[in-house]
Amino acid sequence: MITMEWGTATDRGLVRSINEDSLLAAPPVFLVADGMGGYQAGATASAIVVEEFTIPADVARVTAEWVIQSFERADSRIRFGAGGGTTVAGMVVVQQDSNPYWLFFNIGDSRVYRCADGVLAQVSVDHSVVQELVDEGRIEPEAARFHPDRHIITRAVGADEKPHPDFWLIPAEAGERLLLCSDGLSSELDAGTIAAIVTGPGTPQEIANSLIAQALSAGGRDNVTTVVVDVLTVGTDVRDELVLSSDQPTSIEPEDESTRPRGNHSVSTQVSGAA
Repeated sequence: MITMEWGTATDRGLVRSINEDSLLAAPPVFLVADGMGGYQAGATASAIVVEEFTIPADVARVTAEWVIQSFERADSRIRFGAGGGTTVAGMVVVQQDSNPYWLFFNIGDSRVYRCADGVLAQVSVDHSVVQELVDEGRIEPEAARFHPDRHIITRAVGADEKPHPDFWLIPAEAGERLLLCSDGLSSELDAGTIAAIVTGPGTPQEIANSLIAQALSAGGRDNVTTVVVDVLTVGTDVRDELVLSSDQPTSIEPEDESTRPRGNHSVSTQVSGAA
């Protein structure tokens, strides 16, 4: 069992006419998708990812296989219908050896960060031309933010015959803080600024809002989206249910838009699955 609270924020920025980012915060699934392809195509592509990662009522378990199938369904819908493409960065809670784990995943240059013991680290690795230059030692990591090819990505949902996400399986820990963001944040703020905000005081919603505000102050040249999750407690009592922490606990029906959690929330999530 994991007890957590989270906050979300998104903004079209100061230059773009529409917001092509989408997000999902419906435990045990959290993700950010940054659409591309021009005007409505990008927005539609990112929205399709959210639809495919929203857990239907007949799915009893969230597993690595379910995540892969969700990617494949979204990819097929985008390539053969909507057009465009989208990056994705996200995480789901799965069960491994009777303990809850985070299964992190990404395609493209949206990112996953994890803060533990006051130290923020980037979990995901960008699939981009500039990241390849960094890996080859041809440019320094901070130079990537200003490189002329910084917006060229090498993987995206909807761009290939089959999506190729990267995965990381990390035990959930009480006290950790997790950040998902589109590149509208990481391209505007350096690593030190992001770390200072995320490791600072505040609720997840306050942190999410502050990150957006700082990105806009730095120029806001792209859509920007953040999802911030605080893990409050971690246990091993696992059942197939999701229970809101509130005065009147109710079960979450993720497919019902009216009951989907939004903004700053607390939740006790008990799920089973196998990575």
